[in-house]
Amino acid sequence: MKKIFSLLLLFAAIVIIGDKSMANEVLTKKQQNIVKISSYTASGDLKNLETAVKQGLDEGLTVNEIKEVMIQLYAYCGFPRSLNALSTLQKAAKEGDYKSGKEGKVLAADADKNEIGEKTQTELVGFPVKGEVYEFAPAIDSFLKEHLFADIFARGVLTNQEREVATIAALSTLDGVAPQLAGHIQIGKNTGLKQEQVDEILKITSSIPKAGPFGLGSENTAYAKYFIGTSYLNPLTTDGVASANVTFEPGCRNNWHIHHKGGQILLVTQGRGYYQEWDKPARELKAGDVVNIPEGVKHWHGAAKDSWFSHIAISVPADGTYTEWLEEVNDKDYGLLK
Repeated sequence: MKKIFSLLLLFAAIVIIGDKSMANEVLTKKQQNIVKISSYTASGDLKNLETAVKQGLDEGLTVNEIKEVMIQLYAYCGFPRSLNALSTLQKAAKEGDYKSGKEGKVLAADADKNEIGEKTQTELVGFPVKGEVYEFAPAIDSFLKEHLFADIFARGVLTNQEREVATIAALSTLDGVAPQLAGHIQIGKNTGLKQEQVDEILKITSSIPKAGPFGLGSENTAYAKYFIGTSYLNPLTTDGVASANVTFEPGCRNNWHIHHKGGQILLVTQGRGYYQEWDKPARELKAGDVVNIPEGVKHWHGAAKDSWFSHIAISVPADGTYTEWLEEVNDKDYGLLK
């Protein structure tokens, strides 16, 4: 009897631990994989997308579930990235014995797509969507209703919530789409997503390195002691004029420093960041901005708190140039930046 009682206690403990584990899982494994696949699809990072696709397939996603994510995302990141992602999925599917899953449905030829799409859109948003932009360009209103919210959402395979998880992940990866991201976060909540789940989606996508047009390179370990956070370095030229693409994760910045006997030029390639000279206000930087750093000026540069940031650093040629590394940019001053 004593032995049976002990076994019952052990079983109860296992159940409790299991329940705790499930309770602590903010996103399901399926949702986590959809987030990663969507983010890499949106960024066009096919190398890491292939890894994410294989992981998703190994952990239970079907080929057609991933296919639906990539088909839908053409509406948010364009045909080229959607097609490249589908080619990556096709290659991965051929290399393993993975479940195809159920196929997406196609609406009947005589279906009233405008009515179907308007109904789905209204259910997701919570009210009929109207606005001056739709009056200015009624075609876009038709495309949204008849194609996105009718043709695509009616295909099934994924739930509306899973489709919103994919959309939030993709939009949080792209630059310059803050209003659309905010809108879809609310739509996601209308499908039952909790704020903690939205936060987890954003946490996952913000932790994924964003390779700009000049590549991510390797983790910048040689200069890590002069940086707060993680940065990546991709040398572009070494002979004559030295240049390198530097990528900062959100919140990463270098220490105050001075370039002696030769200045530096920064060409911003992606994301949002800051440049600041000593005793001057910080300057916000976005893709296309140029910073000319004179010789002998104390300064720092790095990412905003909520954005990956990349720039090409070009060293102005001069004899005997060197960099003097100084104190860290303190958290209080940095925290005042938007």
